[in-house]
Amino acid sequence: MDIAHHPVVSTDQWLQARGRLLEREKEIMRLQDRLAAERRALPWRAVDKDYRFDTPEGLRNLPELFAGRRQLLVQHFMFGPGWEEGCPSCSYMADHSDGMNPHLAQRDITLVAVSRAPLAEIARFRRRMGWRFDWVSSHGSDFNADFGVSFDAREQAAGEVDYNYARRPFPHAEAPGISVFVQGEDGRIYHSYSTYGRGVEVMMGAYRLMDLTPGGRGERDVPHKMEWVRHHDRYERHERSATPAGVATESSCCRGRG
Repeated sequence: MDIAHHPVVSTDQWLQARGRLLEREKEIMRLQDRLAAERRALPWRAVDKDYRFDTPEGLRNLPELFAGRRQLLVQHFMFGPGWEEGCPSCSYMADHSDGMNPHLAQRDITLVAVSRAPLAEIARFRRRMGWRFDWVSSHGSDFNADFGVSFDAREQAAGEVDYNYARRPFPHAEAPGISVFVQGEDGRIYHSYSTYGRGVEVMMGAYRLMDLTPGGRGERDVPHKMEWVRHHDRYERHERSATPAGVATESSCCRGRG
């Protein structure tokens, strides 16, 4: 952001420029509406495998994660067995969840985070972050692998994994994503949609507000643009960060977000 050299104009000129941009904003919004309709119209595939999840209430299967609602949103949260803490960028996503949950429930949607870390490790980190949303463990299950967000040693050794609908290098055993499931009238579970890479930004409302400001996201033009993200208890408090935008002292683990 170049404050010193940014154009400054009269009110009439500003209104004209704003009006031109408004037309573009409306065009993109209408396009987003059409895209959302196409997404809803995608065919579904049946989920027949009996996935089991460790929850604070005991073992639960996939239908039980719906909690009586017809639609289930899963945040594939990068948190592998033995990790000291969850991924900072996935945590940034999760910081939005508690506020959204009452509104999602009104639209017949349950939101659950799923990670491969054992439940005790998840619970410890969840307490630290102060989150209340449901977060379960898929440890010992094929769930993460089947939905393209966990990779075994053989896949990693090959140098490329199947992620975001393509073969690509990926530096971690865990990856971020969002998956959507529906329970049909027959009680069967169907998979309707999954998004990965930058697609997970739909959960990052803070990004949308940053995009309204002159400084934007303040991210460097590097492949791993979320390098600035921290867990919310690790930012400097009550003052502007002394670290230049985008320059990290620790790296985010949500990488390769193409």
